[in-house]
Amino acid sequence: MSQIFKALSLTLGQMSDRRFQRVLALGVGLAVALLFGVYAILMWTVTWMLGDSVTLPFIGTVTWVDNVVSWGSVPLMLLLSTFLMVPVASAMTGIFLDDVADAVEDRHYPGLSAPYRVPLGQNIAESLRFLGVIVLANLAALVLYLIFAPFAPLIFWGLNGFLLSREYFQMAAIRRMDRADMRKMRRRNALTLWLAGGLMALPLSIPLVNLLVPIMGAAVFTHLLHRLPR
Repeated sequence: MSQIFKALSLTLGQMSDRRFQRVLALGVGLAVALLFGVYAILMWTVTWMLGDSVTLPFIGTVTWVDNVVSWGSVPLMLLLSTFLMVPVASAMTGIFLDDVADAVEDRHYPGLSAPYRVPLGQNIAESLRFLGVIVLANLAALVLYLIFAPFAPLIFWGLNGFLLSREYFQMAAIRRMDRADMRKMRRRNALTLWLAGGLMALPLSIPLVNLLVPIMGAAVFTHLLHRLPR
């Protein structure tokens, strides 16, 4: 546990790093642009399908349906954004997490050899894959949340802690070792990594703070990679 809190302390002390802030701004900005882009495409499609007027049974031709749909879509979009903003922003931020790891290593572990650079296309694919996994896993866990309602927060933190630990440890380790060594190190430190992931999962339910989770996770697990026994 001491290594986890040391890694967290070092991470919090570096949150003002410009590279951290740049990754956060890029992730949130791309997420907002993506959500608005999807909204605009959906609205254009619905408006095109409805046309200027619609003929309804027993009512006749009406010309205000498209206006109702347009205005009604605004609160719907705001509601969906509340739930989608964090996972989408996390996926977008995940594309640039190598920059966070670089910042951590430059400041705290100077003298390291140049890391392996994951191609941008692979980074995007991995970020989207993780987005899909975490959304599907939490949807599947809704059954457990309902059955074991008093323990729902523990289930949420445990599940997401496990997912976050695997994702961010892999992101940090793949830059410095091959997959076989990565799996060995993960097995050897499984409990510590899971607890660190659980600590990262705690802010997921706190609005705005949860946007920092990808950056904190990348930084904390980069520290753990260099501090835990291999």
